[in-house]
Amino acid sequence: MCGRFAITLPPEAVRSYFGYVEQPNFPPRANIAPTQPVPVVRAERDGDGVVRRHFRLLRWGFLPTFVKDPKDYPLVINARAETADEKASFRNALRRRRCIFIADGFYEWRRGPGRAKTPYLIRRCDRQPLAMAGLWENWIGPNGEEVETACILTTSANGLMSSVHDRMPVILERHAFDLWLSIDEADTPHACTLMRPAAENVLDLCEISSAVNKVANDGIWIQAPAAEPQALPDVIAPPARQGELF
Repeated sequence: MCGRFAITLPPEAVRSYFGYVEQPNFPPRANIAPTQPVPVVRAERDGDGVVRRHFRLLRWGFLPTFVKDPKDYPLVINARAETADEKASFRNALRRRRCIFIADGFYEWRRGPGRAKTPYLIRRCDRQPLAMAGLWENWIGPNGEEVETACILTTSANGLMSSVHDRMPVILERHAFDLWLSIDEADTPHACTLMRPAAENVLDLCEISSAVNKVANDGIWIQAPAAEPQALPDVIAPPARQGELF
């Protein structure tokens, strides 16, 4: 799963990579957490009838339209790609409201003996922005209030990630953006083929200090490599999951 991520590259570089219309000037953020506003890319049909990519801020924590009171619904920051089309919570969003979470790194924790957890920073090997597949929904409350929310789709870990966690975000390559963001429901079956583990040569990981554990620590300094990295096992047992709907 993915419970924290970062956007530290210059806004101009991010816009160039994702190709959205807007040019937002956002500061670097190294420790983005659930329930916070997060930047996503989604396709929208503009007033001239042309479909374009747009930068939007959504709440990280998916709320299906049938939810009456958000307080009675669990915080869903991840959804399993393997079963998204089977779940009433995600089925319509998968068909009509796919998005891309903008990032350039995410964090994962490897469970050790007892309650010990070791944090890792995962980034693309080429240090380009990281495109994580997501779903979004426009929740309307009983008083007419509207909140646009989103979650990250996860899949089984590839070989690299399996040494830290048994799940990973669905990572999209640049050439797949148009298909994933397509608003044509007929493209959904093809888009779903993109929900698979990243190739082994796409990502790398680096052990970092426990400073990332505290959300208030939001400087790039938290990404510094750990002074004495631990040896990684070949694979780990599935850890306890939170914030992911099965």
